Amino acid sequence: MGGVGSAVALVPIMAWFGLPLMSAKPTGLFINTLSMLSATLKNFRNRRLDIRLALPILLLATLLAPVGAYIGKFLPHRMILVIFMVFLVYSGTMMLFFSPEHSGESGGRIYIGIAVGAFAGFLGGLLGVGGGALLSPVLILLGYEPKKVASTTALVVFFSSLSGFLAYWRLGTLDPKLLLWVSLPAVLGGWTGTYIMHHKISSNQMKKIIGVIMYIIALKMLLVALA
Repeated sequence: MGGVGSAVALVPIMAWFGLPLMSAKPTGLFINTLSMLSATLKNFRNRRLDIRLALPILLLATLLAPVGAYIGKFLPHRMILVIFMVFLVYSGTMMLFFSPEHSGESGGRIYIGIAVGAFAGFLGGLLGVGGGALLSPVLILLGYEPKKVASTTALVVFFSSLSGFLAYWRLGTLDPKLLLWVSLPAVLGGWTGTYIMHHKISSNQMKKIIGVIMYIIALKMLLVALA
């Protein structure tokens, strides 16, 4: 409903239920891969993709997502929770207060976008999220048109989530039963959320609701980290 991958909420919730983070993260990345594949195919059919913008960001994000996944295997559980909490606060703030506007002044600053995309890929692999919530606002602030940013972000998150998922698979942390039982309801929930967004509630209203939910999840993670 909010245009973000469900992994950003799914991974911490699974952790609260006692599931290992190293099993929860590849599950979140797999679900992101499914949802972003659908969005990317639609963007491709509608010729919304800007390959010149997306390709350098995509390459670095895809290469660095497995690096984040590998490093995450050795970081303390509490440190991962704190990093996740900061990411949730950032994402929630963007949802609540960021209004995408096209400034038309993107020239010459693509290198900043590429650097942020690389970091988003690394962070997405580390936390088991796509990283799109980090990349999208930065590209818009750099002056890129919001619809172009949305299609670019979907493409980048698809490949970075897929490479991160494969990295966790190679690390042997994948739980096939968990993947099956979480993925099927998540796909159905995604279809339902899309229907609600288009017919029952505005996008801005939904983003504010999700922003508040992200703050609540961040607070819960802080309490868990301090326990």
